[in-house]
Amino acid sequence: MLFPVVIHKDDDSCYSVSIPDMPGCFTAGESMLEAVSNVQQAAECHYFGEPDLPTPSDMEKWIKEPDYKDGVWVMVDIDLSRLQVKAKRVNITIPENLLSRIDRYVLAHHLTRSGLLAQAASRYMAEHP
Repeated sequence: MLFPVVIHKDDDSCYSVSIPDMPGCFTAGESMLEAVSNVQQAAECHYFGEPDLPTPSDMEKWIKEPDYKDGVWVMVDIDLSRLQVKAKRVNITIPENLLSRIDRYVLAHHLTRSGLLAQAASRYMAEHP
């Protein structure tokens, strides 16, 4: 899923990255590319074993926050399925035509059926508390 991240660089430091949708999750790198490349690992470490995973919000939500002033904003694809959380097997019933659409979608987007359904449910609950 694409998450907005903000990159800061002070004159005498490396590039630092904040992930606003993941409070307390930070990373850094000697170059901007290295810093952005470290985001996935930072998310995996930050959410290791946590049952509730974040959902990305619109970048516009964060841009005017004082903590992120003068930062460079980029969207980073964070694979939430790689976060080490305990999975539980469930049995669900779903219309066959919807299941076919889901299977075509996950195949085209290199996802898993379980991962897509979990992400969709998380996003829906975040948008409809």
